[in-house]
Amino acid sequence: MEQSHFPITNWSEDDRPREKLMLKGKSVLSDAELIAILIGSGCRNESAVDLSKRILKSVENLNALGKMTISQLTNFKGIGEAKAITIIAALELGRRRREEDAVELKKITSSKIAFEMMQPIIGELPHEEFWVLFLNNSNKVISKSQLSKGGIAGTIVDVRLIFKPALENGATGLILCHNHPSGNVMPSEADRQMTKKIKTAGENLDVKVLDHLIITESKYYSFADEGIL
Repeated sequence: MEQSHFPITNWSEDDRPREKLMLKGKSVLSDAELIAILIGSGCRNESAVDLSKRILKSVENLNALGKMTISQLTNFKGIGEAKAITIIAALELGRRRREEDAVELKKITSSKIAFEMMQPIIGELPHEEFWVLFLNNSNKVISKSQLSKGGIAGTIVDVRLIFKPALENGATGLILCHNHPSGNVMPSEADRQMTKKIKTAGENLDVKVLDHLIITESKYYSFADEGIL
């Protein structure tokens, strides 16, 4: 007999999140319930929801869960390779969706919008990367470019590599962005000196440095907002 032919009250506990989604919609489900739908079933003495809660309790947030490897996930009793792969694939789709949404944010009117554009790209990396957003006189993004990629200790930026594409693309402003894998958003003295050097070079070329963002997984530091640009 097909499952749809018997009452929802007869559904197994592992199927209840599906019932909830059908009746009330996806937004009312908890993170654990959504993951329970992905993995389908728990183990002998634990429901899918309880297993999902146990997994979530081991990490700080969903970003951290998205960084887990197959071997790390299969360390949880009840999670085999197939379930681990399903979790990883679902979270990667979520990350890509955020990246696509960020591309649609064409006009930069605040540091928050710049952060939302760049966080999916560099916010969760284990190493530092330095990027530049090139803007026209309406503060619309003409292009964005990675200038350097370095280790956790830092990244070196060549000022000439910033202003050559700026002039070629007719940019009148730019926003500097780099990530801190440590999670600490506060700028170092090297960050401050580099920003000052790039700003001075921009003034000589009539290309204004509008901001410098230091980005982490969930927060950012804006030189412009803090009044130190």
